[in-house]
Amino acid sequence: LEQCIDTALTNNRNMKLQRINYESRNIAYQQSKNAQLPNLNGSVGQNFNFGRSLAVDNTYQNSNSQTTNFSISGGLNLFNGFRVKNTIDARRAELLASGADLQKIEKDIVMNVSTVFLQVLQNKELQANAENQLAITQENIDRRIVLINSGKLAEGEIYELQAQLAKEEVALVQAQNNLELSLLDLALIMDLEEIGGLDVVVPNNLLENELALLNAEEVYGSALRSRPEIQSAEYRLQSNEKNVEIAKSGYLPSLSLGASWGTGFYNMSNMPQNSPFADQFKNNMSTGVGLNLSIPIFNRFETKSQVTSAKLNVESSKLEIENVKKELRKNIQQAYYNALAARNRWEASEKSVKANEESYRFANQKFEVGRGNQYEVNLAKNNLTQSISEQTQSKYEYVFRLKILELMR
Repeated sequence: LEQCIDTALTNNRNMKLQRINYESRNIAYQQSKNAQLPNLNGSVGQNFNFGRSLAVDNTYQNSNSQTTNFSISGGLNLFNGFRVKNTIDARRAELLASGADLQKIEKDIVMNVSTVFLQVLQNKELQANAENQLAITQENIDRRIVLINSGKLAEGEIYELQAQLAKEEVALVQAQNNLELSLLDLALIMDLEEIGGLDVVVPNNLLENELALLNAEEVYGSALRSRPEIQSAEYRLQSNEKNVEIAKSGYLPSLSLGASWGTGFYNMSNMPQNSPFADQFKNNMSTGVGLNLSIPIFNRFETKSQVTSAKLNVESSKLEIENVKKELRKNIQQAYYNALAARNRWEASEKSVKANEESYRFANQKFEVGRGNQYEVNLAKNNLTQSISEQTQSKYEYVFRLKILELMR
C-alpha cells in the first residue's frame, strides 16, 4: 500500500499542477518582499538634431548637433499607507493556503489509493473463496465417482453436483474478472505507463494493528486543528483581511525619495572645435535628490469601491470556513456511523458463517447416511458460500471505514 501511495503521489498530475501553483505563489511572496528595496535605473541616449539646436549654453543656434546623455536614477518608497507590509502578509497567507491545498490533494490521493487497494484485497479473497468452494465441490464429485464405480451409489446422484460445479466455475470466472478490473483501477489511479502485470501482496494481519473505532467528536476536534481544507480556508481569510488594509492604503498619502545623476556630450557643427568628451562629461555632470508627497483627494470613488469589494471577500471567506467545517463534521459523522454499521455487519456475518458451516456439515452427514439428498447439500453449500462472501466484504468495508476515520483526523 505504501508503494502504491508513493507511486501515485509521484505520478499524479493534480499534484504536479499544485506544486507548480505553489511555486508561483512563492515567487509572488518573494517579490512582495523585494518591493521594500529601492529601484535603480540607468539610461544612455543619442540624439541628432538638424536646423536650430539647443546648445550647451541653453540657447538655440542655427546648427546641426549631436547630443549624448548618460543618467542614473533611483527611488525608494518611504511611506505608502503600509501597502507593502500588508501585501507581504497577504502573499504569505496565499502561499500557506496553496501549501494546504497541496496537502489536501495528497490526502485525497492516499484515500483514493487506499480505497482501490482494499478493493483489490477484497476481490483477491473473494477469488480465493471461489477457488476453495470449487475445490470442495470437485472433491465431492471425485468421491461420488468412486462410490458410483463401486456400485454403492446411483449414477444420477452426480448430476446435481456437476451442475453445482458449473455454477461455481462461473462464479470463479466472475471473481477473477472483478480482481482484474480492480487491479486495472489501481494501475490507473497510480498513473502507471504499463498497466499490465500489476499485483499486490495480501497482508496476513489485516486487522491486527488497526486502530479501534475512533470517537466522532474526537476525530472532528483533531480535524479542526490539522485538516488542510480548514487551514487553507483560514489562510485565505487572512489574505482577504490583508487585502482590505491594502485597499484602505489608497486613502493615505504616500512619500517617496528620489535621486538622480546625469551628464551629456554636445557636438555643434558650427563650432570650430567642440570641447573634448572627457571635459564635457565632467563639466555637464548634475545630481539631484528630492522628496515626493502624493496626497489623494478624489479618484472617482475607486478606493472606496476597492475597500467595499475587499470586505465582501472577507465575509465570503468566513462563510466558506463555516461551510468547510459543516461539511467536515457531516463527513466524519457519516464515516463513524458507517464504520459502526460495518463492524456490526462483520460480527453478524461471522456468526452466519459459523451457523452455515454447521448446516453444511449436517446436510453432508444426512446425505452420507441416506437421510438427505444432494439438493439439500447444495443449498447448504450455497448458503455457506454466500455467508463467506458477505463476511469478506463486511471485513474489508470495516477496514475501509476505519481508514477513513483515521485519515480524517
